[in-house]
Amino acid sequence: MQTRRKHKDRLFRFIFGNPEHKEWTLSLYNALNNSHYDNPEDIEFNTIDEIIYMGMKNDVSFLIMHVMSLWEHQSSFNPNMPVRFFLHAGQLYDKYMNDNDIYRYGRTLKRLPKPKCVCFYNGTEEQPEEQILRLSDAFGGDDGDIEVRVRMLNINYGHNKKLMEACRVLKDYAVLIDGIRINQNAGMNIDDAVDAAVNDTHDDSLLKKFLLGHRAEVKGMYLTEYDEEKERIRTLREGRNEGREEGRAEGRAEGREIGLAEGRAEGREIGLAEGRAEGRNEGHNEEKKRFVSEMLKKNLPLTLIEEISQLSKDAICAIAKNIGVAVRAD
Repeated sequence: MQTRRKHKDRLFRFIFGNPEHKEWTLSLYNALNNSHYDNPEDIEFNTIDEIIYMGMKNDVSFLIMHVMSLWEHQSSFNPNMPVRFFLHAGQLYDKYMNDNDIYRYGRTLKRLPKPKCVCFYNGTEEQPEEQILRLSDAFGGDDGDIEVRVRMLNINYGHNKKLMEACRVLKDYAVLIDGIRINQNAGMNIDDAVDAAVNDTHDDSLLKKFLLGHRAEVKGMYLTEYDEEKERIRTLREGRNEGREEGRAEGRAEGREIGLAEGRAEGREIGLAEGRAEGRNEGHNEEKKRFVSEMLKKNLPLTLIEEISQLSKDAICAIAKNIGVAVRAD
């Protein structure tokens, strides 16, 4: 646990942003840019240590031959990387201009290092070999006046083989991470999985001696990255659960509203139909009463009125009483 609190670098940064092994940084730079620089001391690290992500330092930045490389490692896909690079680059260029006494308000154009932004991805979520992330995507894809392009590379073992062959250290790193995951999937706890993967590193690996000499640091960094990934998954799961509950509540409320509306509409239709039927019946009865009244006034026999109207004797007598006429019995 002490190691995990002390070492906050990601393993990728510990390897490729290490001033003691600039040759590894140069090898990866050459592989990325198809260049052939051979002097590691040409690299000038300018990483800002305050830049952290999820409590860990995951960036590497350096200058070489008037190119400013900005690298970040991610174990989970983040479409907002261009925003991070944009903000990071602003700090780096501000520092560069201050360090080199560049007067930004002068009348002559000042030459600045060319930026190269690369994101190295090795999460478990499937991603393409290479893709370009753009700041303009955050603006809705519109052609804004500020653009940042980030080259995102999948460095999981088995991906970007040409790049891996051009940079053996990157391949060794990918093999290590793949080995740790295989061990975990086989049921090992994290400590044992890291130990076994380090021990199984090929003797001809450029990282073999480095990993054995920094076993505790490597283990601490991977444990922290693993905890970060677990926290990310937990947060996503909680978010989905909350979303489902909110969706259910909203669905029930909306369903009730729709049900009430449909019920009212259906009730109106039924009511109208029943009302029409009742109205027709009442109208028919009134017409029959009027017809019986006319027959009574004409002094027709009760039996004849009963036969024609299909009303009972009592009903006919009630109508007669109501209009004040006598009923002819024969």
